[in-house]
Amino acid sequence: MSNVFKKLCRLAGETVAKYRLIEDGDRILVGVSGGKDSLTLMHVLTRLQQAAPVKFSLECVTFDPGFPEFGTPEIEAYCREQQWHHRTLKMDIAAIVQEKGFDRAPCVLCSRLRRGKLYGLAQELNCNKLALGQHLDDIVSSMLISLCRGQGLTTMAPRVQPDDPAHPAVIRPLALIPESLIVEYSATLALPRTGICRYREQLQQGDRAYFKGVIESLSEYIPDLRSNIAHSLGKVEIDHLLVVPPPEEKTP
Repeated sequence: MSNVFKKLCRLAGETVAKYRLIEDGDRILVGVSGGKDSLTLMHVLTRLQQAAPVKFSLECVTFDPGFPEFGTPEIEAYCREQQWHHRTLKMDIAAIVQEKGFDRAPCVLCSRLRRGKLYGLAQELNCNKLALGQHLDDIVSSMLISLCRGQGLTTMAPRVQPDDPAHPAVIRPLALIPESLIVEYSATLALPRTGICRYREQLQQGDRAYFKGVIESLSEYIPDLRSNIAHSLGKVEIDHLLVVPPPEEKTP
């Protein structure tokens, strides 16, 4: 086991313990898009499954948007090679985007459809957790997007309880891991070139790509930027924000 993978597993284990992401008897459905983040997540969870004091099971699933360039057969082959329990959910996203008139915002529609499909499969497999591969850079980017777009002081939490009790809780075991460490580890793997989105040009012109560049630029001035923001997100002082106090109750 490489030192990089050991560090990944240690950080993920600390995140799991800190936010109580995995508990004894959990059945976890892992979203595997075929990219470095989701495949790294599956490798890490498989290792934690072997070493953790609690018992939990893993299933992984790939949402196939129907793009030939997405590389679903290669993802399926890689999962078989790793002996992971894997399923594929298929939809013709391009046709649905055209039908619904979402050509300018295909990612919004695809995200909604994908999440619905994942929830449905989780219920079918009796999985109470849905694990996703977002990492620290994603969480910092989301916070900046929400802040600058006036959406509030919010981001993607390590654990999100569903509003609908029939849906699984969403967990992000890589939440405190910087993308650079995932890039370093994934370079040691023979990963297939998969998970390619037909709408990647729209993604590269959107907020997430822009704020990723902002983070890189700020990191040149503040090297610990990502971990500093993570610390700040866990230390919210309401009294020092522009929160309107509730009206005082009048005594009769």
